[in-house]
Amino acid sequence: MPEKYILDLRLTGVERLSERYFLLRATRPEAPLPTMLPGQFAQLRVDGSATTFLRRPISIHNVDRQKNEVWFLVQAIGEGTRCLAAKKAGDVLNAVLPLGHGFTMPQSSEERLLLVGGGVGVAPLLFMGSCLRVKGFEPTFLLGFRTAADIIQAGEYRALGRLFVTTEDGSEGEQGFVTQHSLLQQERFTHIAVCGPKPMMMAVARYARQSGTPCEVSLENMMACGLGACLCCVEDTTQGHVCVCTEGPVFNVEQLKWQI
Repeated sequence: MPEKYILDLRLTGVERLSERYFLLRATRPEAPLPTMLPGQFAQLRVDGSATTFLRRPISIHNVDRQKNEVWFLVQAIGEGTRCLAAKKAGDVLNAVLPLGHGFTMPQSSEERLLLVGGGVGVAPLLFMGSCLRVKGFEPTFLLGFRTAADIIQAGEYRALGRLFVTTEDGSEGEQGFVTQHSLLQQERFTHIAVCGPKPMMMAVARYARQSGTPCEVSLENMMACGLGACLCCVEDTTQGHVCVCTEGPVFNVEQLKWQI
């Protein structure tokens, strides 16, 4: 398990990707960034808000070792995330990272990996896809959005593997939810990794169980501390009640007591 750090990162760029999504790119000017794994997250301090006292848990979206940058995908939906999205290049971004356990990386060159995401849950999949590509794999991405206007960074995902998209209104890709995409009837995979809204993850987990495919999900339980102290992210599992921030956020679906 990598060590945890409290770092004053320097923002190299803040990019508005859509109406609600912002990309924050940050560097550690004085030294290389610590080791981070796909599926891990950071607790970002919110500065400039009189009503936000707690850090915000944000998935590690990508790590660019050549530029010594870490990326965070922020969905601006509350006071805390709106403050993060309002930051500018050159601002300090205080982060506790890396936190949690990430996705299992494949060991065999024969493995075919499907990465499924919805909404802001697509964030950790870009980093995982990047790491898989370095190892010689071509991952398949299946990403779900409400409309075409919500689709973000399609080019970045396509550069790493195959990209399939669903939109609820049919404005891009196939209409419907990710579990309704024809890809799932046409192809078989050896491993599925999922992050997104809980109903979507549960639906993908049902598909995985029916098809006999190992499946890992990255839970998005509410977190305050990220260190296992506040107990607000507890999940009931086959091993008992555990803190998602320390024992997860990635779990094999067979560990979860979901009704699937």
